[in-house]
Amino acid sequence: MTSRDEALSYRAAGVDIDAGNAVVERIKPLVGKTFRPEVMGGLGGFGALFDLSNKYREPVLVSGTDGVGTKLKLAQQLNRHDTIGIDLVGMCVNDVLVQGAEPLFFLDYFATGKLDVDTTVAVVGGIAKGCELAGCALIGGETAEMPDMYPPGEYDLAGFNVGAVEKSEIIDGSAIRAGDVVLGVASSGPHSNGYSLIRRIVERADSPFDLDLGGTTLADALMAPTTIYVKPILALLRARPGMVHGMAHVTGGGLQENIIRVVPDGLGLALDSSAWQLPPVFDWLQREGKVAPMEMWRTFNCGIGYCVIASPADAPAIVRDLAQADLATRAIGEVVRASGDERVHIA
Repeated sequence: MTSRDEALSYRAAGVDIDAGNAVVERIKPLVGKTFRPEVMGGLGGFGALFDLSNKYREPVLVSGTDGVGTKLKLAQQLNRHDTIGIDLVGMCVNDVLVQGAEPLFFLDYFATGKLDVDTTVAVVGGIAKGCELAGCALIGGETAEMPDMYPPGEYDLAGFNVGAVEKSEIIDGSAIRAGDVVLGVASSGPHSNGYSLIRRIVERADSPFDLDLGGTTLADALMAPTTIYVKPILALLRARPGMVHGMAHVTGGGLQENIIRVVPDGLGLALDSSAWQLPPVFDWLQREGKVAPMEMWRTFNCGIGYCVIASPADAPAIVRDLAQADLATRAIGEVVRASGDERVHIA
């Protein structure tokens, strides 16, 4: 308790401006690696500028915002802060990508009770790495130190991404037809969804983070950063114009609820779970948590992080292109005629 006569300062109130400045200085070179030619100015202005004038004829902006859910709790529990930023970027840019948009720039929001410079730099470094993987510029953000808002050692994270696509090249699912093939692109693990259930399962299993799951530990499997599909998918769209009828990012809601979001009314999905093997981490989660199959399908990506829908004639070429980009891709189902509420069937 301070006396009424004691001189107060922002530092005494719990906010260290010098630590914030130290973070900015350390992240500047990391952020600079993400800049694209369209970025005007540098880091530190009140607003970030991005010039679209020389790249698009009829640009349509596509935006998305997201977080990483309670995977943050696991990152803090394991003291692993260097890849959670990749997750943040992946969750945003993969969403924007679904409509054929190229992610252009990204902004982040990092909030904590007391700023730890090393932790903050590790997190923002991961965000910068994710932006490099996506080819988008990290052009701004907010680092907020808010005493009494968060327990010691905890922080919150959110991201915002803007992309662009030519108006004539928007992929909105309207080209999808009955008989089209659903191609599943492999995930790196749970990505950033279902972690409230995951943490409950781990807790009940007495947190065996060093458990071997076929050559990787449980901790590594759960903290594997979200796959960023941007560059291979954009290359596919350029090389195979018109072949892709629809795409989906498999996030919260899992396979059961995400792919159907891009399928027109009157059509549904018949997915074949035998078309791919459940990765070890999902097998462990299902077994240890005694999770019912339908709960697995509507909670996790179950090894399929992204989907491309195309005609049967074009599917083999798409699979080959993505394989060359080291993305394991396989047919996991087809588009069928359907109506009513039950439009997704997983056998």
